[in-house]
Amino acid sequence: MPMIGFLSSRSPGESAGVVAAFRQGLAETGFVEGQNLAIAFRWAEGHYDRLPGLAAELVALRVAVLFAAGGPPSALTAKAATSSIPVVFSAVNDPVRLGLVPSLNRPGGNVTGMSLLTAELIGKMAQLLKETVPAVTAIAYLVNPSSPSAELYAKEAPTMASALGIPIRVLNASTEQGLDEAFASLQKTGADALVVPAEPFFDSQRERIVALATRHAVPMVASLREYVVAGALMSYGASLPDSYRGAAIYVGRVLKGENPAELPVMQPTKFDLVINAKTAKTLGLQLPDRVLALADEVIE
Repeated sequence: MPMIGFLSSRSPGESAGVVAAFRQGLAETGFVEGQNLAIAFRWAEGHYDRLPGLAAELVALRVAVLFAAGGPPSALTAKAATSSIPVVFSAVNDPVRLGLVPSLNRPGGNVTGMSLLTAELIGKMAQLLKETVPAVTAIAYLVNPSSPSAELYAKEAPTMASALGIPIRVLNASTEQGLDEAFASLQKTGADALVVPAEPFFDSQRERIVALATRHAVPMVASLREYVVAGALMSYGASLPDSYRGAAIYVGRVLKGENPAELPVMQPTKFDLVINAKTAKTLGLQLPDRVLALADEVIE
């Protein structure tokens, strides 16, 4: 029975949905945990410094495929841990710029997976937020400085400011206390809205982030629908469960003998705008007709 190593930078409790999507993808290729497949889970729970040790444990188990869940931190760690075991990653923004693969079409080596195109969508997220809340005078932009994607995300701030004609205030947070401090500094920075990109630590803390945004009455746009379900104003981006499901299908194909070097990195083709109408009402916002017309889903 082959074993998959599941390496995640996130936490098991808040990852139930994406793990279910992963198992669904495996089932679509004929693999069911406990019947013809075993899965060894390792969770960093938002502490990226734990990832190398966890990856080493999975490599020592001689797993057939190393699945890197939870974005760039686990993907880069998995690549560094082995050059022989196939690595399939999920939910990684710009894997070429991060150095995971030399090319999307022919990744070569032992690494392939699913991209989320997150960095490219941040400007669109900010634009939608500004259209939804026209009175916004400055937008806060949450960045995790310990993330491998921090530099890519930070480079988006000047571009957003130029496109929107308003200041963008970068707020750094890599711990729960850091999140509290970032929100506490909102008034001082003059920001009256917030952009939260898809980032594993933030995603694992989405309930806390939404609660803080609610406490400070800050309209927020995130990359993932899960934030809106938790109470954020809106989200714009690809489906995270779809990314895990697609990556699992790649895992199944590799288990059947396909070469990861010849499996192109897949990119999402559909991006959804989700709005929480109840949150808008709580914030005293009148949702513009144009934004409502663009919405793929409105949560009442």
